[in-house]
Amino acid sequence: MKAVVKYILAVALVAALGLVVYFKVFVPKHTFAIIHPYSGQLNVTVQGIGNVNALNVYSITAQTGGKILQILTDEGRRVKKGDLLIVIDGVDLSQQLGAAKADHTKAQYEVKALQGELRNQEAQKTLLLVTFKRYKKLIKQGFVTQAEYDKTLADWQGIQAAITATESRIESSQAAVLSASKRVDALQEKIDRLRVYSPTDGYVITREAEVSQYVLPSSLILKIVDPASLWVEVKIDERIGAQVKTSQEARIILRSQPDRPYRGVVKRIDAMTDPVTLERTVNVVFENLPKPFFINEQARVIIAVRKYDDVVKIPLAAVVQRNGKTGVWVVENRRAHFSVLKTIAANDSEMAIAKGDLNTSIILPNKHKKELSEGMRIYQ
Repeated sequence: MKAVVKYILAVALVAALGLVVYFKVFVPKHTFAIIHPYSGQLNVTVQGIGNVNALNVYSITAQTGGKILQILTDEGRRVKKGDLLIVIDGVDLSQQLGAAKADHTKAQYEVKALQGELRNQEAQKTLLLVTFKRYKKLIKQGFVTQAEYDKTLADWQGIQAAITATESRIESSQAAVLSASKRVDALQEKIDRLRVYSPTDGYVITREAEVSQYVLPSSLILKIVDPASLWVEVKIDERIGAQVKTSQEARIILRSQPDRPYRGVVKRIDAMTDPVTLERTVNVVFENLPKPFFINEQARVIIAVRKYDDVVKIPLAAVVQRNGKTGVWVVENRRAHFSVLKTIAANDSEMAIAKGDLNTSIILPNKHKKELSEGMRIYQ
Protein backbone atom coordinates (compact mmCIF):
# COMPACT_ATOMS: atom_id res chain seq x y z
CA MET A 1 0.00 0.00 0.00
CA LYS A 2 2.83 2.37 0.84
CA ALA A 3 4.48 1.61 -2.50
CA VAL A 4 1.28 2.56 -4.35
CA VAL A 5 1.03 5.81 -2.44
CA LYS A 6 4.64 6.60 -3.23
CA TYR A 7 4.04 5.82 -6.89
CA ILE A 8 0.95 8.03 -6.99
CA LEU A 9 2.83 10.85 -5.27
CA ALA A 10 5.71 10.50 -7.72
CA VAL A 11 3.34 10.61 -10.70
CA ALA A 12 1.56 13.61 -9.22
CA LEU A 13 4.88 15.37 -8.67
CA VAL A 14 6.02 14.70 -12.23
CA ALA A 15 2.65 15.86 -13.56
CA ALA A 16 2.86 19.01 -11.46
CA LEU A 17 6.36 19.70 -12.68
CA GLY A 18 5.20 19.08 -16.24
CA LEU A 19 2.34 21.53 -15.82
CA VAL A 20 4.71 24.09 -14.34
CA VAL A 21 7.11 23.66 -17.26
CA TYR A 22 4.23 23.78 -19.73
CA PHE A 23 2.63 26.93 -18.37
CA LYS A 24 5.76 28.69 -17.18
CA VAL A 25 8.15 27.78 -19.98
CA PHE A 26 6.49 26.19 -23.02
CA VAL A 27 3.43 28.42 -23.28
CA PRO A 28 5.30 31.74 -22.69
CA LYS A 29 7.93 30.76 -25.25
CA HIS A 30 5.17 30.10 -27.78
CA THR A 31 3.13 33.18 -26.95
CA PHE A 32 3.57 36.02 -29.44
CA ALA A 33 2.02 39.41 -30.04
CA ILE A 34 -0.37 39.37 -32.98
CA ILE A 35 -0.85 42.37 -35.28
CA HIS A 36 -2.94 43.07 -38.37
CA PRO A 37 -2.20 44.95 -41.61
CA TYR A 38 -3.56 48.47 -41.80
CA SER A 39 -4.07 50.96 -44.61
CA GLY A 40 -2.73 54.48 -44.93
CA GLN A 41 0.01 56.62 -46.44
CA LEU A 42 3.62 55.45 -46.68
CA ASN A 43 6.44 57.96 -46.86
CA VAL A 44 9.64 56.44 -48.18
CA THR A 45 12.62 58.20 -46.66
CA VAL A 46 16.38 58.33 -46.95
CA GLN A 47 18.44 59.15 -43.88
CA GLY A 48 21.90 60.48 -43.31
CA ILE A 49 24.13 62.10 -40.71
CA GLY A 50 25.68 65.50 -41.31
CA ASN A 51 26.72 68.79 -39.75
CA VAL A 52 25.23 72.25 -39.63
CA ASN A 53 26.99 74.65 -41.98
CA ALA A 54 26.09 77.52 -44.28
CA LEU A 55 26.43 78.44 -47.93
CA ASN A 56 27.60 81.97 -47.16
CA VAL A 57 30.39 82.10 -44.59
CA TYR A 58 32.44 85.29 -44.78
CA SER A 59 36.08 85.36 -43.70
CA ILE A 60 36.90 88.81 -42.31
CA THR A 61 40.62 89.39 -42.78
CA ALA A 62 43.08 92.19 -42.16
CA GLN A 63 43.33 94.24 -45.34
CA THR A 64 46.67 95.65 -44.21
CA GLY A 65 49.27 94.63 -41.68
CA GLY A 66 49.54 96.25 -38.28
CA LYS A 67 48.50 96.24 -34.65
CA ILE A 68 44.83 95.67 -33.84
CA LEU A 69 43.46 98.61 -31.87
CA GLN A 70 39.83 97.50 -31.57
CA ILE A 71 37.61 94.48 -32.24
CA LEU A 72 34.07 95.72 -31.81
CA THR A 73 32.25 92.37 -31.78
CA ASP A 74 32.66 88.83 -30.49
CA GLU A 75 31.60 85.23 -31.12
CA GLY A 76 27.85 84.68 -31.02
CA ARG A 77 26.97 88.33 -31.62
CA ARG A 78 24.76 89.57 -34.41
CA VAL A 79 26.13 92.22 -36.78
CA LYS A 80 24.54 94.31 -39.50
CA LYS A 81 25.88 95.12 -42.92
CA GLY A 82 28.19 98.13 -42.70
CA ASP A 83 28.92 97.80 -38.96
CA LEU A 84 32.48 98.70 -37.99
CA LEU A 85 34.18 95.50 -36.84
CA ILE A 86 37.93 96.08 -36.61
CA VAL A 87 40.30 99.06 -36.28
CA ILE A 88 44.02 98.61 -37.04
CA ASP A 89 46.80 101.03 -36.09
CA GLY A 90 48.00 103.02 -39.09
CA VAL A 91 51.18 104.26 -37.31
CA ASP A 92 52.26 107.33 -39.40
CA LEU A 93 49.90 106.91 -42.35
CA SER A 94 47.96 110.06 -41.39
CA GLN A 95 51.18 112.11 -41.40
CA GLN A 96 52.18 110.61 -44.74
CA LEU A 97 48.77 111.51 -46.14
CA GLY A 98 49.14 115.11 -44.94
CA ALA A 99 52.56 115.40 -46.58
CA ALA A 100 51.25 113.89 -49.81
CA LYS A 101 48.36 116.36 -49.89
CA ALA A 102 50.82 119.23 -49.36
CA ASP A 103 52.96 117.97 -52.25
CA HIS A 104 49.84 117.74 -54.41
CA THR A 105 48.85 121.33 -53.59
CA LYS A 106 52.40 122.57 -54.24
CA ALA A 107 52.47 120.86 -57.64
CA GLN A 108 49.13 122.45 -58.55
CA TYR A 109 50.47 125.93 -57.66
CA GLU A 110 53.58 125.31 -59.76
CA VAL A 111 51.41 124.45 -62.74
CA LYS A 112 49.40 127.65 -62.29
CA ALA A 113 52.59 129.74 -61.98
CA LEU A 114 54.09 128.22 -65.11
CA GLN A 115 50.87 128.70 -67.02
CA GLY A 116 50.96 132.41 -66.08
CA GLU A 117 54.59 132.61 -67.20
CA LEU A 118 53.65 130.96 -70.48
CA ARG A 119 50.91 133.53 -71.12
CA ASN A 120 53.43 136.32 -70.50
CA GLN A 121 55.90 134.73 -72.90
CA GLU A 122 53.22 134.34 -75.54
CA ALA A 123 52.51 138.10 -75.27
CA GLN A 124 56.24 138.86 -75.58
CA LYS A 125 56.44 136.58 -78.59
CA THR A 126 53.69 138.53 -80.34
CA LEU A 127 55.43 141.85 -79.67
CA LEU A 128 58.85 140.55 -80.73
CA LEU A 129 57.39 139.10 -83.92
CA VAL A 130 55.98 142.52 -84.88
CA THR A 131 59.34 144.15 -84.12
CA PHE A 132 61.22 141.54 -86.11
CA LYS A 133 59.00 141.98 -89.16
CA ARG A 134 59.43 145.78 -89.01
CA TYR A 135 63.21 145.51 -88.73
CA LYS A 136 63.22 143.06 -91.63
CA LYS A 137 61.69 145.74 -93.86
CA LEU A 138 63.89 148.52 -92.47
CA ILE A 139 67.13 146.65 -93.08
CA LYS A 140 66.22 146.27 -96.73
CA GLN A 141 65.73 150.06 -96.89
CA GLY A 142 68.97 150.66 -95.05
CA PHE A 143 67.38 152.40 -92.07
CA VAL A 144 68.76 149.93 -89.45
CA THR A 145 72.08 148.28 -89.02
CA GLN A 146 72.69 144.57 -89.37
CA ALA A 147 73.44 144.34 -85.66
CA GLU A 148 70.06 145.80 -84.75
CA TYR A 149 68.34 143.39 -87.12
CA ASP A 150 70.27 140.41 -85.71
CA LYS A 151 69.26 141.40 -82.16
CA THR A 152 65.52 141.41 -83.00
CA LEU A 153 65.91 138.05 -84.72
CA ALA A 154 67.72 136.63 -81.69
CA ASP A 155 65.08 138.04 -79.32
CA TRP A 156 62.28 136.44 -81.34
CA GLN A 157 64.05 133.07 -81.53
CA GLY A 158 64.88 133.26 -77.82
CA ILE A 159 61.27 133.78 -76.80
CA GLN A 160 60.26 130.78 -78.92
CA ALA A 161 62.82 128.63 -77.11
CA ALA A 162 61.64 129.97 -73.75
CA ILE A 163 58.03 129.11 -74.61
CA THR A 164 59.03 125.56 -75.56
CA ALA A 165 60.93 125.18 -72.27
CA THR A 166 58.00 126.54 -70.25
CA GLU A 167 55.58 124.15 -71.98
CA SER A 168 57.88 121.25 -71.04
CA ARG A 169 58.02 122.47 -67.43
CA ILE A 170 54.23 122.68 -67.38
CA GLU A 171 53.93 119.08 -68.62
CA SER A 172 56.42 117.98 -65.97
CA SER A 173 54.51 119.83 -63.25
CA GLN A 174 51.21 118.35 -64.44
CA ALA A 175 52.79 114.89 -64.20
CA ALA A 176 53.89 115.77 -60.66
CA VAL A 177 50.31 116.78 -59.84
CA LEU A 178 49.03 113.43 -61.15
CA SER A 179 51.70 111.51 -59.24
CA ALA A 180 50.92 113.38 -56.02
CA SER A 181 47.20 112.76 -56.54
CA LYS A 182 47.77 109.03 -56.96
CA ARG A 183 49.93 108.97 -53.84
CA VAL A 184 47.17 110.73 -51.90
CA ASP A 185 44.62 108.19 -53.19
CA ALA A 186 46.91 105.27 -52.33
CA LEU A 187 47.50 106.51 -48.79
CA GLN A 188 43.79 107.24 -48.33
CA GLU A 189 42.99 103.68 -49.44
CA LYS A 190 45.53 102.32 -46.96
CA ILE A 191 43.92 104.38 -44.20
CA ASP A 192 40.46 103.19 -45.25
CA ARG A 193 41.69 99.59 -45.01
CA LEU A 194 42.57 100.15 -41.38
CA ARG A 195 38.83 100.05 -40.61
CA VAL A 196 37.05 96.80 -41.52
CA TYR A 197 33.26 96.74 -41.91
CA SER A 198 30.75 93.88 -42.00
CA PRO A 199 29.89 92.81 -45.57
CA THR A 200 26.50 91.37 -44.58
CA ASP A 201 23.92 90.88 -41.84
CA GLY A 202 24.87 87.82 -39.83
CA TYR A 203 26.36 86.18 -36.75
CA VAL A 204 29.99 86.05 -35.72
CA ILE A 205 30.97 82.40 -35.40
CA THR A 206 34.76 82.64 -35.04
CA ARG A 207 37.21 85.13 -33.54
CA GLU A 208 40.82 84.34 -34.39
CA ALA A 209 42.66 87.42 -33.07
CA GLU A 210 42.71 89.75 -30.07
CA VAL A 211 43.29 93.45 -29.43
CA SER A 212 47.00 94.51 -29.46
CA GLN A 213 47.89 91.52 -31.62
CA TYR A 214 49.97 92.24 -34.73
CA VAL A 215 48.53 90.78 -37.92
CA LEU A 216 49.72 90.43 -41.49
CA PRO A 217 47.65 91.34 -44.54
CA SER A 218 44.97 88.69 -45.20
CA SER A 219 45.24 87.31 -41.64
CA LEU A 220 41.89 85.83 -40.54
CA ILE A 221 40.31 87.78 -37.68
CA LEU A 222 36.58 86.93 -37.74
CA LYS A 223 34.12 84.66 -39.52
CA ILE A 224 30.54 85.74 -40.12
CA VAL A 225 27.75 83.44 -41.26
CA ASP A 226 24.64 84.55 -43.12
CA PRO A 227 21.81 82.82 -41.18
CA ALA A 228 19.56 82.84 -44.24
CA SER A 229 21.98 80.42 -45.93
CA LEU A 230 22.14 77.96 -43.00
CA TRP A 231 21.91 74.30 -44.03
CA VAL A 232 22.96 70.78 -43.08
CA GLU A 233 25.64 69.07 -45.13
CA VAL A 234 24.50 65.45 -44.91
CA LYS A 235 26.32 62.39 -46.27
CA ILE A 236 24.17 59.91 -48.22
CA ASP A 237 25.38 56.51 -49.45
CA GLU A 238 25.57 56.57 -53.24
CA ARG A 239 23.51 53.35 -53.43
CA ILE A 240 20.44 55.26 -52.24
CA GLY A 241 21.55 58.77 -53.17
CA ALA A 242 19.94 58.57 -56.62
CA GLN A 243 16.51 58.78 -54.97
CA VAL A 244 17.28 62.19 -53.52
CA LYS A 245 16.22 65.19 -55.62
CA THR A 246 16.28 68.92 -55.01
CA SER A 247 13.12 70.46 -53.51
CA GLN A 248 12.25 67.25 -51.61
CA GLU A 249 10.97 67.82 -48.08
CA ALA A 250 13.04 66.72 -45.11
CA ARG A 251 13.17 66.63 -41.33
CA ILE A 252 16.27 67.84 -39.51
CA ILE A 253 16.97 66.55 -36.01
CA LEU A 254 19.74 68.42 -34.21
CA ARG A 255 21.77 66.52 -31.65
CA SER A 256 21.18 69.29 -29.10
CA GLN A 257 17.40 69.21 -29.69
CA PRO A 258 16.50 65.54 -30.31
CA ASP A 259 12.82 66.06 -29.48
CA ARG A 260 12.30 69.05 -31.77
CA PRO A 261 12.59 68.21 -35.49
CA TYR A 262 12.92 71.10 -37.95
CA ARG A 263 11.42 71.16 -41.41
CA GLY A 264 13.82 71.45 -44.31
CA VAL A 265 14.15 71.23 -48.09
CA VAL A 266 16.87 69.67 -50.24
CA LYS A 267 18.69 72.68 -51.73
CA ARG A 268 21.73 71.25 -53.49
CA ILE A 269 23.29 67.89 -54.30
CA ASP A 270 27.03 67.77 -54.90
CA ALA A 271 28.01 66.46 -58.31
CA MET A 272 30.93 64.37 -56.99
CA THR A 273 30.95 61.29 -54.75
CA ASP A 274 33.63 60.84 -52.11
CA PRO A 275 35.93 58.15 -53.57
CA VAL A 276 36.81 56.85 -50.09
CA THR A 277 33.46 56.72 -48.28
CA LEU A 278 31.35 56.32 -51.46
CA GLU A 279 29.00 58.99 -50.16
CA ARG A 280 27.71 62.16 -51.74
CA THR A 281 26.94 65.41 -49.97
CA VAL A 282 23.34 66.65 -49.90
CA ASN A 283 22.66 70.15 -48.58
CA VAL A 284 19.33 70.59 -46.78
CA VAL A 285 18.22 74.12 -45.83
CA PHE A 286 16.12 75.00 -42.79
CA GLU A 287 12.62 76.37 -43.36
CA ASN A 288 12.74 77.91 -39.88
CA LEU A 289 16.08 78.74 -38.31
CA PRO A 290 16.93 76.98 -35.04
CA LYS A 291 17.59 79.31 -32.13
CA PRO A 292 20.30 79.15 -31.11
CA PHE A 293 22.25 77.41 -33.87
CA PHE A 294 25.80 76.10 -33.78
CA ILE A 295 28.00 75.62 -36.81
CA ASN A 296 29.33 72.03 -37.12
CA GLU A 297 26.65 70.64 -34.78
CA GLN A 298 25.77 67.07 -35.73
CA ALA A 299 22.31 66.51 -37.20
CA ARG A 300 20.28 63.61 -38.56
CA VAL A 301 18.34 64.33 -41.74
CA ILE A 302 15.34 62.32 -42.94
CA ILE A 303 14.45 63.07 -46.56
CA ALA A 304 11.03 62.11 -47.96
CA VAL A 305 11.87 60.73 -51.40
CA ARG A 306 8.47 59.25 -52.32
CA LYS A 307 4.89 59.10 -51.04
CA TYR A 308 2.36 56.25 -51.46
CA ASP A 309 -1.30 56.97 -50.69
CA ASP A 310 -3.88 54.46 -49.45
CA VAL A 311 -1.68 51.36 -49.35
CA VAL A 312 -1.75 48.30 -47.07
CA LYS A 313 1.06 48.51 -44.54
CA ILE A 314 2.70 46.35 -41.90
CA PRO A 315 5.37 47.20 -39.32
CA LEU A 316 8.88 46.51 -40.56
CA ALA A 317 9.54 44.64 -37.32
CA ALA A 318 7.17 41.89 -38.52
CA VAL A 319 9.03 41.29 -41.79
CA VAL A 320 11.54 38.44 -41.91
CA GLN A 321 13.79 36.78 -44.48
CA ARG A 322 13.44 33.02 -44.98
CA ASN A 323 15.24 31.04 -47.66
CA GLY A 324 16.02 34.26 -49.52
CA LYS A 325 12.38 35.36 -49.58
CA THR A 326 10.73 38.30 -47.82
CA GLY A 327 7.62 37.52 -45.84
CA VAL A 328 5.82 37.35 -42.51
CA TRP A 329 4.71 34.64 -40.12
CA VAL A 330 0.92 34.36 -39.97
CA VAL A 331 -1.36 32.40 -37.64
CA GLU A 332 -3.75 29.88 -39.17
CA ASN A 333 -5.55 27.42 -36.90
CA ARG A 334 -3.21 28.39 -34.09
CA ARG A 335 -0.22 27.30 -36.17
CA ALA A 336 2.59 29.44 -37.62
CA HIS A 337 2.94 29.54 -41.40
CA PHE A 338 5.38 31.59 -43.48
CA SER A 339 3.69 33.86 -46.05
CA VAL A 340 5.73 35.44 -48.86
CA LEU A 341 5.08 39.15 -49.43
CA LYS A 342 4.96 41.16 -52.61
CA THR A 343 6.39 44.46 -51.45
CA ILE A 344 5.85 47.93 -52.90
CA ALA A 345 8.20 50.04 -50.80
CA ALA A 346 9.48 50.46 -47.27
CA ASN A 347 10.85 53.09 -44.96
CA ASP A 348 12.63 52.78 -41.65
CA SER A 349 9.53 51.58 -39.76
CA GLU A 350 6.87 50.35 -42.22
CA MET A 351 6.46 48.36 -45.42
CA ALA A 352 3.76 48.69 -48.07
CA ILE A 353 2.59 45.39 -49.59
CA ALA A 354 0.81 44.79 -52.89
CA LYS A 355 -1.91 42.54 -51.51
CA GLY A 356 -3.02 42.19 -47.96
CA ASP A 357 -6.10 41.18 -45.99
CA LEU A 358 -6.59 43.58 -43.11
CA ASN A 359 -7.89 40.65 -41.04
CA THR A 360 -4.74 38.57 -41.43
CA SER A 361 -3.14 37.71 -38.10
CA ILE A 362 0.59 38.39 -38.31
CA ILE A 363 3.05 37.20 -35.69
CA LEU A 364 5.44 39.80 -34.36
CA PRO A 365 8.79 37.98 -33.94
CA ASN A 366 10.49 38.23 -30.58
CA LYS A 367 14.13 37.28 -30.05
CA HIS A 368 13.32 36.33 -26.44
CA LYS A 369 10.77 33.74 -27.61
CA LYS A 370 11.24 30.42 -29.35
CA GLU A 371 12.41 30.73 -32.94
CA LEU A 372 9.44 30.51 -35.31
CA SER A 373 9.13 27.50 -37.58
CA GLU A 374 6.54 26.13 -39.99
CA GLY A 375 3.58 24.58 -38.14
CA MET A 376 4.72 25.69 -34.71
CA ARG A 377 1.95 26.02 -32.13
CA ILE A 378 1.19 29.67 -31.34
CA TYR A 379 -0.42 31.08 -28.24
CA GLN A 380 -1.76 34.60 -27.95
